[in-house]
Amino acid sequence: MKPTLALLLILAAGGAAGCGSSGNETAEAAQPIAVTLGRAERTGLASSFEAGGVVRARSTAVIASRIMAPVVDVHVRAGDRVKRGAKLVTLDGREITANRARAAAALRSAVEASRAADAEVRAAEASAAMAKATHERIRALHDKRSATTQELDQAVTARDAAEAQVAGARARAAAAAGAREAAQSAMDAASVAASYAVLTAPFDGLVTERSVDPGSMANPGTPLLIVEDASAFRLEVRLDEARAAQVSTGQAAEVYLGDAGSEGPLAARVREVGRVDSAHGFLVKLDLPGEASLRSGIYGRARFSGPAREALTVPAGATVRRGQLTFVFAVDGEDRARLQPVSTGRAGGDRVEILAGVRDGARVVVDPPPSLSDGARVSGARP
Repeated sequence: MKPTLALLLILAAGGAAGCGSSGNETAEAAQPIAVTLGRAERTGLASSFEAGGVVRARSTAVIASRIMAPVVDVHVRAGDRVKRGAKLVTLDGREITANRARAAAALRSAVEASRAADAEVRAAEASAAMAKATHERIRALHDKRSATTQELDQAVTARDAAEAQVAGARARAAAAAGAREAAQSAMDAASVAASYAVLTAPFDGLVTERSVDPGSMANPGTPLLIVEDASAFRLEVRLDEARAAQVSTGQAAEVYLGDAGSEGPLAARVREVGRVDSAHGFLVKLDLPGEASLRSGIYGRARFSGPAREALTVPAGATVRRGQLTFVFAVDGEDRARLQPVSTGRAGGDRVEILAGVRDGARVVVDPPPSLSDGARVSGARP
């Protein structure tokens, strides 16, 4: 056999084999693919809107001095965690300590003066009792003509003088008691002022800012440290008047954290809605769940639910992402899946809004298998 003829026979045999394989593939492709079908239809879709804001601690304490004094020591740094009552800043308290000692000395003196006044009252009362008894005896003797009128007059005068001394002693005792109370109040005030020399943490928290160093002069009201309660956080967002009208206290919302919203959604709840300026701006504060890993200063977005509206939607599983485009497999009258590009809107529950690409009532494939291709025949229960 010539080589050329042999080569032709081989090529013919290969072609026949290829034709047989193509026939098998066509037979397999003709078998419909079992899928789940859904329908594009108009449904009530809850509208929503978003607003950005910053995460802040629910409780923030600005630590400031109430007296003017040099800073002796700062016991914490930014980022330190502190317990309630922990020492934060120590001020030079020598002057207020001296004032307290002076108030204590004044209190001791007032107490002794009050005691002396009380003793004077007792002595005056005893003298008055003696003068009264003497007067009674002289009067009885005078009635029996055993005492002269002069002796009776002297007894009356002595009695009246003793009673006047009692009144004076009691007045001085009252003044001494008032002075003692004033000294006690001054002592209490000095003790309170002495406590201002040491600034302590008002609650368990995190030191987020430190703006003072030893040697600086602390002025009343000037912030030295900021301590935040790291156990509870909230998101603060601003809304205009129209959107704020759709938000109420206790309303649930979804919160996405990070610039790209990579963290979330977190289930949040509106705690407060309050006006912040005269330009119809409102500040909305949302409580965040305590189990979330949060810190102050994180950017976040809150998504609020608005009134429901009617929209054309498909089951959420019907959409297919390929690159930057979104498609659905729409089933035509011949039960073939046609890959159609669509424009999607908002998602609501288990359905997605379709802005363009499919018509109302169209059948779509839900959760299409990877093997499904454009034009393939499908089978499934009609929705």
